[in-house]
Amino acid sequence: MRLRYNFRLYPTPGQQTALARAFGCARVVFNDAIAARRDAHAEGRPAPKAGELSKRLITDAKKTAERSWLGEVSAVVLQQALRDSEQAYRNFFGSLCGKRKGHRMGAPKFKARRDRRQSIRFTINARWSITSGGKLRLPKIGDVPVKWSRGLPSVPSSVTVIKDAAGRYFASFVIDTDPDAIIDSAPEVGIDLGLKYFAVMSDGTKITAPKFLRMAEKKLKRAQRALSGKEKGSKNREKARLRLARAHARVADARREFHHQLSTQLIRENQAIAVEDLAVNGLARTRLAKSVHDAGWSAFVAMLEYKAALYGRKVIRIGRFEPTSQVCSNCGVKDGPKPLHVRVWQCQPCGVWLDRDINAAVNVAKAAGLAVTACGVHVRPTGEGGRAR
Repeated sequence: MRLRYNFRLYPTPGQQTALARAFGCARVVFNDAIAARRDAHAEGRPAPKAGELSKRLITDAKKTAERSWLGEVSAVVLQQALRDSEQAYRNFFGSLCGKRKGHRMGAPKFKARRDRRQSIRFTINARWSITSGGKLRLPKIGDVPVKWSRGLPSVPSSVTVIKDAAGRYFASFVIDTDPDAIIDSAPEVGIDLGLKYFAVMSDGTKITAPKFLRMAEKKLKRAQRALSGKEKGSKNREKARLRLARAHARVADARREFHHQLSTQLIRENQAIAVEDLAVNGLARTRLAKSVHDAGWSAFVAMLEYKAALYGRKVIRIGRFEPTSQVCSNCGVKDGPKPLHVRVWQCQPCGVWLDRDINAAVNVAKAAGLAVTACGVHVRPTGEGGRAR
């Protein structure tokens, strides 16, 4: 399977200028390819082939006065931009025909100079390398310092250089690796994802939601107000935009780190994991939208799935319409829907008091066919009044 390893880059001012030139050249070739296809469609002609576009937009364009500066960057960068335009159209047509899974893709659009995220890709043909001193050697850019957080398990097949909205540079390596299965007698667990508790396990464990966005909300508001007060097009506005982008990047980085640590722990400790296929897009249109986006359930489940495939574990998604919060995990009777403020309830047929979240996690595991116990799901009432601890 293929994995991506991301590392932070620290290019010098001269290298930043060279990277900006490469970003711009790749953007121009991408836009020229999109324009060529649109013109052909408007005139009723078949779409130009990749070889024709490569000759016209890269080889011949370098010989003209208007596009001579394309020769200042690596030819591989330009070829990859051309392939990106072809892939964008393949995704678009595949989405129209229903062959491509996921959300419906729109027609490819032109890239703008002010796009916040920019990237270029180098394949093996570009003859990039990692020096003995640990720097990333890129053609016509130089040896870029890298902050290595870990070693690469094998030789990468390509590297993508990315500049994000916060002005940070990253190197993303594509690695072909074989799954490394973990062989042990680990338990099986069901997980109920939520907002107050990010994850509640069927064994009774509760992981409190960190709420990174909520914690940083005041700082983000101040940065947004500072940006709004700056004159458009001024240098002060660009500085304020960078401060706001960096504040958002810190929130996203903290959330991603939390997801990675928790998903790795769960995969290492459990043989099989059951989760509910939540309708995140629907929940993101309710009054809980900000909290739903702050939780990042989709990214977390995606991490669980690829790590399970990597280490020989199993992740099972159950249907989103499974009544996990309405069924008693003790006797199996469906007691009907309950408002969100009801966190503990009593099953009328069997009389057992149940913790709503743990009961749902047990039902998620049972719906996935996992062998789990209802340990911790039962709670004891405090007295005759029917209120539970």
